[in-house]
Amino acid sequence: MIAALKNNKSVNPLSVTAKKPDLNLLNEKYKKLSPVERIKEIYNDFDNILLSSSFGTTAVFQLYLFHKAEVNQPVHFIDTTYHFEETLKYRDELTKLFDLEVINIMPDKKDNKYSLEAELWRYDPDECCSINKVKPFEKVKAEFDLWVSGLMSWQSSHRENLNIFEEKNGLIKFYPILDVTEEEAQRIIEENKLPIHPLKPLGYESIGCKHCTLKGKKRKGRWAQTVKTECGLHL
Repeated sequence: MIAALKNNKSVNPLSVTAKKPDLNLLNEKYKKLSPVERIKEIYNDFDNILLSSSFGTTAVFQLYLFHKAEVNQPVHFIDTTYHFEETLKYRDELTKLFDLEVINIMPDKKDNKYSLEAELWRYDPDECCSINKVKPFEKVKAEFDLWVSGLMSWQSSHRENLNIFEEKNGLIKFYPILDVTEEEAQRIIEENKLPIHPLKPLGYESIGCKHCTLKGKKRKGRWAQTVKTECGLHL
């Protein structure tokens, strides 16, 4: 169920005929807010909200903002079974630090076993991602009206062209930290002495499954030496 915007009473962002929110109005409204204000306000404008986290190198920043906003929101984590052990330990560390309720999303056991035995990531990484990330998450997304994700515009050319709100396949996507610079996020992490992913000091700036992640700046270590730049969740 989508709630009407409460801070813009002069114009109703909901289309009565289409029964969909006006993304232009939402983007206009939320661009004026700070990330913490956005996180607080989204609960006035929407119900049935999905929050996901990869528990990668920038995850702590958005989770800290939710904590600062005093929002008690379950966090969905896609456990592909191929994560670095360091990522799983980092997930557990942040879960304890922010008192999170983490819901692990698992792929189909039979398909996951096939992707492992066939080493699918070597010759068809798109299908590997589809089996272990996209399909399991699609089932979860169907239960929600809005998906909160921690994409940031500086991370890739695809992400620098996004808006705070967009619609994909009937689901509204919300990026509350999209326009926060890398420097701003790092400053807040350091000022608040937040724990960093243990692989980041080793040169990993973007971390996914261990088979497809190398050291590299921004997302250059993801699916290196291939044309692939996204797992498919955000395309």
